[in-house]
Amino acid sequence: MKNKFFTALSAALLLLPNPRGMAAEKSDPSAELKDLVEKIQTKLKEGKKSDKDLADELKEFDTLLLKHKDEKTDEVARILLMKAQLYFEVFDNTEKGVELVKQMKRDFADTESGKSADQILESIQRQEQVKKTQRTLVAGAKFPDFSEKDVAGKPLSVANYQGKVVLVDFWATWCVPCREEMPSMERLYRRYGDRGLTILAVSVDRGGPATVAAFVKMLRLTYRIGLDPRMEVAEQYRVRALPSSFLVDRQGNVAGIAVGPRDWDSRAARAVVETLLK
Repeated sequence: MKNKFFTALSAALLLLPNPRGMAAEKSDPSAELKDLVEKIQTKLKEGKKSDKDLADELKEFDTLLLKHKDEKTDEVARILLMKAQLYFEVFDNTEKGVELVKQMKRDFADTESGKSADQILESIQRQEQVKKTQRTLVAGAKFPDFSEKDVAGKPLSVANYQGKVVLVDFWATWCVPCREEMPSMERLYRRYGDRGLTILAVSVDRGGPATVAAFVKMLRLTYRIGLDPRMEVAEQYRVRALPSSFLVDRQGNVAGIAVGPRDWDSRAARAVVETLLK
């Protein structure tokens, strides 16, 4: 969610004690950052969320960093981290945010914040990939591939089924609508599997392969079952409800998206699949 990390980090800073009783000659970067965060939070609540709205506060970040330039501490590093998060989550400026995190890694290498820079950059990279994938999930666009393992531990991806019609289904053993639709999905696969239909059902269960395998055996499913226990692939494909299905044509393009259970025995479902198999 937008501003989630910024809000959490801001809340943590606001809970820090404010050492205003300290000697005047020694300013505290945590207290100064806390004051700056309070100003920013006030403006955000007023709906002022652009870099122009927060121009004075951005300058104040730079002033604080310059003031404490000889202090290579975590307290000062957090000033830079907070500024980076503003760009990431309020201004939606990933490029500038990455630039600031790299600066933090370089200038505050021995601090906890500096040591976390690579992890932050990897997380941002994953988020950007998710956004890129989600932008392409429209009918007629190339279906973005994924790489997972099936219940037997073998690689699973749509790219391995080029030239086939692929139904990618996200489900879970605890999902009642999923359990209700899977028998008709199995019948669909048995009817059209020899003609070029492949079904890849990706489970988001956290119970491990054994739990999923037992369920598959119980329902006598013969199509391939993938595992996504951390829901990384489901998140990439913007799955917000189970089951969710994506139909991919022989050219690898999105042919249809279905949220919720479907009767794959229905005349309408068969007609769509038969059209794609021609």
